[in-house]
Amino acid sequence: MPLNNEKFIKHLLVTFRIEAEEHLQAMAALVLELEQPTPAERLPQLVETLFREAHSLKGAARSVGLSEAEAACAELESQLAALKRKDIALSPALLQTLDRRIDALAHLLTSEAAVALPATPALPPAQVHPVERFERLASLAPETSETVRISTAKLTTLLVQAEELLAFKFSAGHLAGELRTLQTEVSDWKKACAKSAREVGALRRVRERIGNGAHGEALPPGVARLYDAVERDELVAKSLHERLSGLQRTAERERRLLGGIVDSLQEDMKRVLMQPFAALLELLPKLVRDLARDSGKEVELQLEGAVIEVDRRILEQMKDPLIHLVRNAIDHGIEPPDERVRRGKSRQGHLTLVITPQDANQVELLLSDDGAGIDLHQVKSAALKLGLITPEATAHLGRQDLLALAFESGLSTSAILTDISGRGLGLAIVREKVEKLGGSVVIELPEAGGTAFRIILPTTLANFRGLVVALGERQFVLPSRSVECVARVPVTSVRTVENREAIELAGEAVALARLSDVLGLPTAPTGMTAEHLSVAVLASAGKRIAFVVDAVLGDQEVLVKGLGPQLRRVRNIAGATVLGAGTLVPILGVPDLFKSALRVGPRAAVAAPRAIAARQSLLVVEDSITSRALLKNILESSGYAVNTAVDGVDALTLLRTGHFDLVISDVEMPRMDGFELTARIRQDKKLAELPLVLVTALESREHKERGIDVGANAYIVKSSFDQSNLLEVIRRLI
Repeated sequence: MPLNNEKFIKHLLVTFRIEAEEHLQAMAALVLELEQPTPAERLPQLVETLFREAHSLKGAARSVGLSEAEAACAELESQLAALKRKDIALSPALLQTLDRRIDALAHLLTSEAAVALPATPALPPAQVHPVERFERLASLAPETSETVRISTAKLTTLLVQAEELLAFKFSAGHLAGELRTLQTEVSDWKKACAKSAREVGALRRVRERIGNGAHGEALPPGVARLYDAVERDELVAKSLHERLSGLQRTAERERRLLGGIVDSLQEDMKRVLMQPFAALLELLPKLVRDLARDSGKEVELQLEGAVIEVDRRILEQMKDPLIHLVRNAIDHGIEPPDERVRRGKSRQGHLTLVITPQDANQVELLLSDDGAGIDLHQVKSAALKLGLITPEATAHLGRQDLLALAFESGLSTSAILTDISGRGLGLAIVREKVEKLGGSVVIELPEAGGTAFRIILPTTLANFRGLVVALGERQFVLPSRSVECVARVPVTSVRTVENREAIELAGEAVALARLSDVLGLPTAPTGMTAEHLSVAVLASAGKRIAFVVDAVLGDQEVLVKGLGPQLRRVRNIAGATVLGAGTLVPILGVPDLFKSALRVGPRAAVAAPRAIAARQSLLVVEDSITSRALLKNILESSGYAVNTAVDGVDALTLLRTGHFDLVISDVEMPRMDGFELTARIRQDKKLAELPLVLVTALESREHKERGIDVGANAYIVKSSFDQSNLLEVIRRLI
């Protein structure tokens, strides 16, 4: 669906006007607070918040093409940036200027009625009456009586409360089922009583005939009481059966009514919080344009299916993964224009995102590019270097197995590490986010070339179908969307394949793992006969594992409950649910189960990651005393032995007289800068393979490309410096 159609632009403008009102009101309130006596320690926070509001409003104006509003925000942002840097001082005159600029923005935005903007209005008078300002800001709200503004936080709270009613729906269903069972049991008792009454009645009549005809003897008192008790039991059973039948019919009727109301309420609340993918995709055109421009590439973006709606919470969680994938496609996939022409391609690369609804309340995102694709040989080499696989195992890895390795944390095929890419963390984050939402992601290499990421996501988060299984007395829920099948297999069919237990299903060997072992629970043999095993075959990321359970109890709808912040990350557990009887049952996380299954028992194809050797020696080359001391402290605290040099000349002397495992160098230094030092190291036969990381304030594309050209292994910009990133880079390189 094209995003530049008139209907969509109008939708964006309405959304923008609401957002603009919030930003302007917040800025006006912040300026008012700055005009009041304020503690000195609070001032930086107020200025920073004011700066962020202006920056956010600028970005929002840019996204809807309001260039004049964007320019006005940029001027305000620049002034606030100078105030943050303390280039200018906070004064009554400055506050008055800020006040006037905010009023000018309100005046400019209220004059907007369409995409095209009129000429920029002049600044209003210095003094604006508060009532006039309020009217200007209030006029930004949508002019319709059919809508009411309410925060998404309040809507989310209402949705959660509506979802909580599902537990009562499930409980009502359970109670109705219990009443049906009890009614059946009473019905059986009633039939038994009736049969006993008939038999006793026949005996009574025979006894009376014998007694009356022969001797006229009455029944013994004990026998008479027994006959009477049987007849009373029959009456009680009949009465109880009738009452239970009435209760069961009432419970069933109320269950249907409650279920209908809860389902209707939940669906209505879901629709309130459902948003089209367009709300997420609107940021992509500018992102693609900026990334392409910064990398010297030409990229065309095509979007389809933006009108498909999903839970807003899913859109929020998918923002970062989508940005990672788009960045990867442009940074690593699509080639520079000249290289594309040499390969017989068009100068302009193509990036496509297609969103398609699937069965079972799922949606598919297919992000593809026509770039160079993924070099499987480089993936294999990087995985070997990280110790993710052993050399012996590479012969058994198929194409999809190698592609799956690209999602491992730390694995990257990039020849250079920069501040935005090449760390091998992006795809790991993508998989983690997608799987946390209950989805899946796989990589494909189309025959036509390029790379494609296929992501399957649920459309809602609250409830789903779950397979209830038992281990002894414990119950667990497996998400049905990950269950390929359940089966009972003969024990004699278990084989050993590559030093692991496996079974054959549909002509293929499937790894076998006992769920009790994976979860660290004592083995309970109640669900395993001498001849058969009960298994649930799960699928994740293109792999299958058959998990042995004691019993499969059935498939049902379950409500997901979070574990709270204290138990936010419990291995193998994705959440919990309350089954109809009030039993709290864990919901198992399938991706975690797969990882845990590999840790249990022999692991022929997977090797443990390499440990960092003790006291590896690093050389830090930095002319700034402060930066040198900071880096030395960070690295020594992480267990490294660190030597320092003040410039490139000093570093070369140390390198030729000592042994080092890695060099970390600044670029701008006297006598010999970092670029020249890198080139000299690469020219020295003894030092040519020495890993070298450039840490510098130079962040232009030209400087990064020069760092690549001279042979640096990593290029980290100080403005985005994070010590964890540096340590991760060092771990990868040595």
